[in-house]
This record gives sequence, structure tokens and C-alpha cells, in this order.
Amino acid sequence: MRAVRISVVLAALCLVAVTMVRSQPATQQVPYPEGYRQWTHVKSMVIQQGHPLYDAFGGIHHIYANAQAMQGYRSGGKFPDGAVIVFDLLEARSEGGALVEGQRKVVGVMVKDSRRYAQTGGWGFEGFKGDTRERVVTDAKSQCFDCHAAQKATDYVFSRYRP
Repeated sequence: MRAVRISVVLAALCLVAVTMVRSQPATQQVPYPEGYRQWTHVKSMVIQQGHPLYDAFGGIHHIYANAQAMQGYRSGGKFPDGAVIVFDLLEARSEGGALVEGQRKVVGVMVKDSRRYAQTGGWGFEGFKGDTRERVVTDAKSQCFDCHAAQKATDYVFSRYRP
């Protein structure tokens, strides 16, 4: 009788463990933002030589936001789960007295999911190399969030929307 009870308890524990594993997100990876260039264009800027982040982020920046992210921008900085912000970084070239877009360097993505990405302020971070789907972020906390942490008052987002 005791062996039966132990077997029932072990079976129940296994069932609970399997259920817990299945309820966890299958992946923590941030997906590529298909169609982001059709979203709202939030702003553009150019980081030029002499800026402290030039080596990593020099070039032309375009920021795009999906509908949920626009709610966050319009509210002044509290972004709902489901918000996606894209940072499209292109080389800046001088051509005929103008700065023009060169090759795409990276497509940076922030996805708000406060439960899934609790360790990084509720945001998932990823970067995709050039025009590929090759992931370049190996540690979202040290490569992305540690810098964004200074923007806690605006839900870890640097960019602002100007209507």
C-alpha cells in the first residue's frame, strides 16, 4: 500500500513538473519585426563622429513603433505589453553636400512583455545584422539593458515622440 502511495505522489509531482515546463515560454528570443517600416515613424537622428557612442551606433537612426508602442509614446512613457520599438541603423555617407543613407548596419528591436522579460525591465532586446535575420545580441542585459536602465522614468526608452 505504501509503494502505491509513493508511486501516486511521484506521478503527481511529474505531472506538475511537466505542466510547469509546458507553461513556460518556449523561447525568450525576440522575433524579427516583419513590416516595421509600415509602422509609425517616431523620429530620425544622426550620430556623428565625436559622439561617445559613435563606434557602436554611428550613422542614421530611424525609430519605428507599432500601435501599442505609440500608446506608450503618447502617454509620456508607460508602454503596454505588446509594444514593439524598432531602431533601424544605417551607415551615414556624405554625398554631394548631403548626408545620405548607406548600408543597413543593424535592426534593433525592443519588445515589451513584463512577465517574459522581467529581468530587463519588462523589455526583450535583440539586434539583427544588416539586412539579415542573424542575431547579434548574446546578452541582452549587458549589451542593451544596462544602458537603457538610466531611462527608467520613461520605461527604459530613449526616444521621444513629437506629434
